[in-house]
Amino acid sequence: MNLVYLTTKLNRHKINCVLLATLQLCGFWLALTLSEARAAAGGTQNVDQIVAVVEDGVITAGELGEKVAMIKKGLRQNNTTIPPDKVLIKQVLERMIIDKIQLHLAEKAGIKVDEETLRAAVKQIAERNNLTVDEFRRSLMAEGIVYAEFSEQIRTEITLNRLRSNQVNSQIKVSDREIENHLKSQTSHSGNVDTEYLLGHILISTPQAASTSDVQSAKEKADNLIAEIKKGLDFKQAALGSSDDEHALKGGDLGWRKKSQIPAVFTDYVDKMKEGDIEGPIRSSSGFHIIKMLGLKRAGGVTITKTRVRHILIKPTEVITDEEAKEKLLSLRHRIEGGEDFAEIARGNSDDKGSAVKGGELGWVQPGALVPPFEQAMESLKPNELSDLVQTQFGWHLIQVLERQETNDMGEIEKNKAREEIFKRKVEEETELWLRKIRDEAYVEIRLD
Repeated sequence: MNLVYLTTKLNRHKINCVLLATLQLCGFWLALTLSEARAAAGGTQNVDQIVAVVEDGVITAGELGEKVAMIKKGLRQNNTTIPPDKVLIKQVLERMIIDKIQLHLAEKAGIKVDEETLRAAVKQIAERNNLTVDEFRRSLMAEGIVYAEFSEQIRTEITLNRLRSNQVNSQIKVSDREIENHLKSQTSHSGNVDTEYLLGHILISTPQAASTSDVQSAKEKADNLIAEIKKGLDFKQAALGSSDDEHALKGGDLGWRKKSQIPAVFTDYVDKMKEGDIEGPIRSSSGFHIIKMLGLKRAGGVTITKTRVRHILIKPTEVITDEEAKEKLLSLRHRIEGGEDFAEIARGNSDDKGSAVKGGELGWVQPGALVPPFEQAMESLKPNELSDLVQTQFGWHLIQVLERQETNDMGEIEKNKAREEIFKRKVEEETELWLRKIRDEAYVEIRLD
């Protein structure tokens, strides 16, 4: 079973952002045997040679060689022309540096992924593909993929997503006024409400405190790149070779999105664009952007399931470790299983004070309203069933679904869609800025010519 196929198949389902990111990465970086990767790494230089120092860690030539070889394999599977080694190595090394910086920050923040969470993540990937864990393990082996390395890559991706959730997602709020303005905007452009756009994106970044010469240099680079693309340079090749965006290794492909999901800096352009059109350079605080309309299509209607849910939250603190918080919640779960009232235990113990006074009730919630790990666990529960312990950036949760109902109330559906789309757009924009910020502030010494 091909992992790129696994990725494509899984992306058709609504899965949480952690596993989606993991599978996208695995589709590119894990579809190669370890022996092939090491052979590629050792072809020209000592695999132990240090090619970059990042904070208090290093990246070796062997690690870089493995990643480059895996990326090449993924590009071949996607029928994408492979750029020159010098260009690809630069892009891959930059991705590795940014991941290394994030892992350093996660370690400082005490973010860890325990074995139980890792096993649950692997089990979920397997189940999404109608496989048992053993069957999934065998499918990886058939592809020449070392299961232990696959698991560790999942651990890394979960760690990075928890860090981003703490540093970016948890800071983002969507106000009722923003939702109202969003819906008004959709009404005034009613012809575009159901249109989905497939955009290609290239970012020529500028430093945080960019000088006039920095800005001018970046703009000239963007102008020259646009000229080359219009003369026939393949857009994906241009993105692979020049883009500073995290989508560069996918040829700049942002995936299918509705207008409300597109970064705000591009929204004034997409209505005027036809398939194949190019716009740019578009200035933002991150630098200069080039976009290409790769495709357009219409979408259909939806029905949503609302869930009435309650929970108990136990937060780690300076005096209660993560493991102690988990053990405390586990003992509360045993008490409820023994017959004690969920609501009474929530009132006396939950660290979510807003819901605790209501016996842990969060009321009726709609898809997209809660953080992904919580929502995914909630969706898997039958009414009155207790969840396993669920970890989010807020702490450890015990969840119980009280009831569900289907609705096609378009007013409610559109508000929920608006909230989710605004949130996702804000997350993407703020994550891009945050990644550039931590890159600029980190100690990085590149030793690769």
